[in-house]
Amino acid sequence: MSANSGLSGDLDVSETNIKTKIWVQALVRQVNGQGAFAVIAHRGDEDAGAVLVKLYQPGVGATVLTQVRTGDGRRAWMRATGPEPVPEPDADRYIERQRDIDMDLWVVEIEDREGRHPLGDPIL
Repeated sequence: MSANSGLSGDLDVSETNIKTKIWVQALVRQVNGQGAFAVIAHRGDEDAGAVLVKLYQPGVGATVLTQVRTGDGRRAWMRATGPEPVPEPDADRYIERQRDIDMDLWVVEIEDREGRHPLGDPIL
């Protein structure tokens, strides 16, 4: 999955105290409005649940991104499944393991044929 942030109007609420539920709903609306496809695969804690984002590009594979904080406290994303896309079943297994650990976890799945991602925060 490429790291380009090609969807216009990247969702950037990294420095606000917006509730997770609202942020996730806005992300899904944004992605679906720009010709890609996003769904909430698992709902977590509405106020402060962590978020995993599975980016899937047909024919290429999937990348799971997890929220992290930079040294100066800003939100960023880490490629939890490694630097290169993995087969979708591998990504799904990773997500299931994380859900077993954190029941408050949100999971958003995004499919985009062009491999774009809508996250306004940096991917490490």
